[in-house]
Amino acid sequence: MQQALLAFFVALPVGTLVEYWGHRMMHAWLLKRRHARHHQEGGGQGWLGEFRDYSLGTVFILPVGFLYSRQAGIGSAFGGLFYAAFAAYSHQLQHEKPELCFWMRRPAHFLHHRERMWHTNFGISFDLWDRVFGTYKKVDWNPQPGKRDWRQLFRIKWA
Repeated sequence: MQQALLAFFVALPVGTLVEYWGHRMMHAWLLKRRHARHHQEGGGQGWLGEFRDYSLGTVFILPVGFLYSRQAGIGSAFGGLFYAAFAAYSHQLQHEKPELCFWMRRPAHFLHHRERMWHTNFGISFDLWDRVFGTYKKVDWNPQPGKRDWRQLFRIKWA
């Protein structure tokens, strides 16, 4: 059980690292045309569509835990799927209601789109790797002041 829990929690930062590099490569060569279309349209495809794409992106790293043990494999697989669900949610939320992305000081992905950033702010669910690899760019972010209705966190396009 300990190996499964450890692998689950290791899969989360690994997922964000893969997200960062995957998104960064989409701006260079990986699925570049499809990604450019996403920037032109400016919206998410709904949580389910985003989850499908993030899950496909994690398929390559999900089995790695099984090289260590079955418990670690199960933990890393669940961690990867949990990460994919969160990343899909984060992506959709930043396209619809970026002011509710409370776990980041600035919703980096929203700003990445708004400011047409092709060389900075590649993190979607977190901006940690942008800071580590020097691609973070601070941009003005002044959300509307006032009381937020946290029920809005669940009012996104799901499918």
